[in-house]
Amino acid sequence: MIETQLRARGIRDEQVLEAIARVPREVFVREDLRDSAYADDALPIDAGQTISQPYIVGRMTELLRVAAGDRVLEVGTGSGYQAAVLAELGCQVVTIERHAELALTARARLERLGYGHRVEIRVGDGSLGAEGGPWRGILVAAAAPHVPDALRRQLEPAGGRLVIPVGGPDQQELIVVERRGETWSETSDGPVRFVPLIGDEGFPDGG
Repeated sequence: MIETQLRARGIRDEQVLEAIARVPREVFVREDLRDSAYADDALPIDAGQTISQPYIVGRMTELLRVAAGDRVLEVGTGSGYQAAVLAELGCQVVTIERHAELALTARARLERLGYGHRVEIRVGDGSLGAEGGPWRGILVAAAAPHVPDALRRQLEPAGGRLVIPVGGPDQQELIVVERRGETWSETSDGPVRFVPLIGDEGFPDGG
């Protein structure tokens, strides 16, 4: 996976590659899909959500440019896999999940794997960010119709970065926002496809 899906497709940050290599991805997927845990695919998890394909996890982590000791906010805990990768990098992670059952399962899984001291899981509307900022990095694992202003404002003023898919339900662009004081720059890293971000600054809850 590391060589053929990540390194071969341009991911160069060795610390990111090593962190991903240390996380047992099979623990974060459904038991019936464990044979596909390292495939180049997003996989379904409970509550209609997904675990992103390994390349996307690697690329988003690389774009975030965080290091050991950095405080990171993740929006969309899912199975907890991305939070585990960030914890392996030495980050202190607060991750928000809308589905309480996913949060409960992810918390138990991360604690069992020894990441509990680095990851705090909260239940709520991640589109509004979280108390405890500003954050060195914010990573959003669901697609928003626009970059939420609440998340922009919670970035560290001296180079905080937000990585977020933005667009319609069928296709989005992976947007990187960097804050310098009261100036925010945006660049696109190309097309992606994610489940929708539900919340006040995301899409309405169709359920």
